[in-house]
Amino acid sequence: MKPPADHPAVPPARLGVLLINLGTPNAPEPGAVRLYLKEFLSDPRVIEIPQLVWQPILRGIILPRRPRKSAEAYRQVWTEEGSPLAAITARQAKALAGAFGPGVIVDHAMRYGRPAIAERVDALWAAGCTRILIAPLYPQYCAATTATANDEAFAHLRRMRWQPAVRTLPPYFEDPEYIAALKAVTEAEIAALPFEPEAIVASFHGMPERTLHLGDPYHCHCRKTARLLAEAMGRELIVAFQSRFGRAKWLEPATDKVLAGLPGKGVRRVAVLAPGFSADCVETLEELAIRGRESFTEAGGTDFAYLSCLNDSAPGVTMLKRLLARELEGWTGAQ
Repeated sequence: MKPPADHPAVPPARLGVLLINLGTPNAPEPGAVRLYLKEFLSDPRVIEIPQLVWQPILRGIILPRRPRKSAEAYRQVWTEEGSPLAAITARQAKALAGAFGPGVIVDHAMRYGRPAIAERVDALWAAGCTRILIAPLYPQYCAATTATANDEAFAHLRRMRWQPAVRTLPPYFEDPEYIAALKAVTEAEIAALPFEPEAIVASFHGMPERTLHLGDPYHCHCRKTARLLAEAMGRELIVAFQSRFGRAKWLEPATDKVLAGLPGKGVRRVAVLAPGFSADCVETLEELAIRGRESFTEAGGTDFAYLSCLNDSAPGVTMLKRLLARELEGWTGAQ
């Protein structure tokens, strides 16, 4: 049916895929880091303390002190493209452009910072995406990562009068496609090293131990990823958890302590990978590749290598393409 002459223009129906990662400051400077940390650490999914108690601590103790130290960490890994996490996530989205047909738009957003989730949902809707796949790029489910990314998308949907249909990407910690991509990238990087590692450490981002007891499956997901990858590679992996924050008891063993303890056990050559991160970031490039190396060599280690995340490698992009195509089934061809 032909619309009336005064009918507003309607874009052709399309599908949208929104890749979501954690976030990053806009610059490696204390002011930018302060804004980022304020947003990040004000999320009740991240800090599960009553805000009435937490906000005075955040504003009175953490924000006046921590941004300067964090800015220095960001400066050590900042690139000409900006933050590694932002640049790599953008490249992942670009690599997937056109992968699902001409009627599917692939975009990306950050849970904290820019580009914001609400902004990109609006952009996809304006481009005619009446169906959107929200895709948090966290292989292992955690309330502080996967859930808060979905929360932010859903919160914006509540403000929209005309909403798109929405699906979300489930965690893929045990998916054969993910394990195969990890195996391919890890083995290729190990083969290119000038030494043979005597031990391989799989470092996952830490979480307070109480989250495990509250029912968060993250710890179990990390352990299963490591077990499946070790089986696929045919060699043992040492599982550890990094990025402790605050005084609460966190998941153990701690990565820095594991690395510092290995030389005392006769391990002088080590490789470290971070299977819980879909893209390299300050936690991998500074905390592991720089400070992790220091912990290991100062304890007597001789050879250290940090192995890259999947990033926008060919195995990583192929894995994402197959996972996303699976979640788009029934939608593709119907736009």
